[in-house]
Amino acid sequence: MIEIKNLKKEFRDVTPLKDVSVTINDGDVISVIGPSGTGKSTLIRCINLLETPTGGQIIVDGEDITAKGVDVRKVRQKIGMVFQAFNLFGHLTVIENLMLAPMDLRGKSKQEAYDTGMELLQRVGLVNKALSYPDELSGGQKQRVAIARTLAMDPDVILLDEPTSALDPNMVSEVQAVIRDLSKSGKTMMIVTHEMNFARAISNRVFYIDGGGIYEEGTPEEIFDHPVKELTRRFIKKLKVFEAVIDSREYDFIGFGSELDSYLVQNDVPRGVKYRIRLTIEELVQQILLPRYDEPFIRVRTEYSEQNKECYIEVSYKGEGFDIQDTDNELSLKLLRDTTKDLSYSFNEEADEPNLVRILIVPDK
Repeated sequence: MIEIKNLKKEFRDVTPLKDVSVTINDGDVISVIGPSGTGKSTLIRCINLLETPTGGQIIVDGEDITAKGVDVRKVRQKIGMVFQAFNLFGHLTVIENLMLAPMDLRGKSKQEAYDTGMELLQRVGLVNKALSYPDELSGGQKQRVAIARTLAMDPDVILLDEPTSALDPNMVSEVQAVIRDLSKSGKTMMIVTHEMNFARAISNRVFYIDGGGIYEEGTPEEIFDHPVKELTRRFIKKLKVFEAVIDSREYDFIGFGSELDSYLVQNDVPRGVKYRIRLTIEELVQQILLPRYDEPFIRVRTEYSEQNKECYIEVSYKGEGFDIQDTDNELSLKLLRDTTKDLSYSFNEEADEPNLVRILIVPDK
């Protein structure tokens, strides 16, 4: 078992990990996901002591491996690491790469290390490459060798840092197949990955990293199908967000339109969806809401999903309760209903902006 308590890691200009506390159970297969630059790789590199934590503790089977005087080489015998860039020794053959650490660090005989290495190459489907050199292998083959080399030390924990990110797309599946098989072995594993379908398939737990720590964690079903927190939801659904506040009847709608157009272009929103988004906001905000309030405060929030090409629009506003479907502007209301897939209104008097209109726009509408 690994207990992480108040882990912090600072670099000169950034603090990717601010306060991480979590328990990793024996046999857990954990996928670590999240945007680039949020500390995913830093987390697993701290667990392997490739990065020295700035603060906090990492306790492995009751031993604080962050304590002064700890034998780092001994720690790394328990915790193996598979890197993005393979890190094979180019001057050694494949089997020599697998034999080196068990002989030097574990004191295995040459024959014992050879036999174990050949068994592992058989397991990853590369026994016929035992006498090849790394530069004679494809990227996928190199990564499979790197996984076998890690297994040669028989670690209790295996950490994989984006093991398929450096591969051509046609090589990804062969490495994933090896990792998928490994995930069934009972070993504790943590995998940093951007492959969401892969993470869902092999994990029993998922960590979503953001904001300097584990922002949300859960089972694959909880994280991928029912994320609770906002940043997780945006990431999983690949939502791109545009937000603006209209706080005056003299608001600069030309500038607003320009910013909205830039957002739609940058996110490659289909032409028909673009038109419906613009029309919806114009009719709702400018034609229905603005005439209603002398001192308007209207927040427009647009979320576009790259995944399913759908657009969610939320318009919240201050003032007395006003359901837009009660408007006298029947033409604008008809345009809204014809343009949108779903249109709903709610009122919550405890909210800062108690009126809320939710709208869904889909490509085939």
